[in-house]
Amino acid sequence: MKPFSPSPVLRATLGALAVSLALASVAAAQAPGGDSLGAGWRQQQDEARQGVDQRRLKPLSEVIAQLGRTTPGRQLDAGLEDQNGRQVYRVRWMTADGRRVDYMIDAVTGLILSGR
Repeated sequence: MKPFSPSPVLRATLGALAVSLALASVAAAQAPGGDSLGAGWRQQQDEARQGVDQRRLKPLSEVIAQLGRTTPGRQLDAGLEDQNGRQVYRVRWMTADGRRVDYMIDAVTGLILSGR
């Protein structure tokens, strides 16, 4: 049996959906009661977009898809952070069994640094 391989159109659609979900979760965090990603989330978003446009950073949609393949669950929110000069995505993930995991992922390579 041949493994499932999504078409380019499906991959693009799923990528766009992941980005939309990321943006929606960040916007929801702005509701009264605080911002779970910190006050500079808009700047983080701009930096991430520029990094992806300049091909310095992996698209967040690829990072989310990678997590989905390795850990069943769903994204809660995500943001770009600087850790000692290294740009990382912090992705809050709800596992299929209901645990919340904060993944730190190298934004350049896509390597999962912590959270497993």
